[in-house]
Amino acid sequence: MSDDAAPSKAMGREFRNYESVNHGAGEYVRDDAHTNTIESYFALLKRGVYGKFHSVSEAHLHRYLREFDFRYNGRKLTDAARADALLAGAKCKRLQYHQTNKTTH
Repeated sequence: MSDDAAPSKAMGREFRNYESVNHGAGEYVRDDAHTNTIESYFALLKRGVYGKFHSVSEAHLHRYLREFDFRYNGRKLTDAARADALLAGAKCKRLQYHQTNKTTH
């Protein structure tokens, strides 16, 4: 779902169930088509970048987006359920900034 902006229309061709609303004509909701969800996600992302990170690098952009995906998708969870989901996602994963070629003793 998107608004009537030209880039959105071009991108919409890639999706089977694409809908758009015409903000220019005062249309903001039509049946199930609206942009409220994506605008809410972008607001959360923008607040995080400006308020917490201040800037993001293109090299790590996918990591920032994953964090905000987690935040947005877990926004209705309790703190305990969110913590459980976080720990379940980290299980059996090593966090490394870079691969080392040296054997540790």
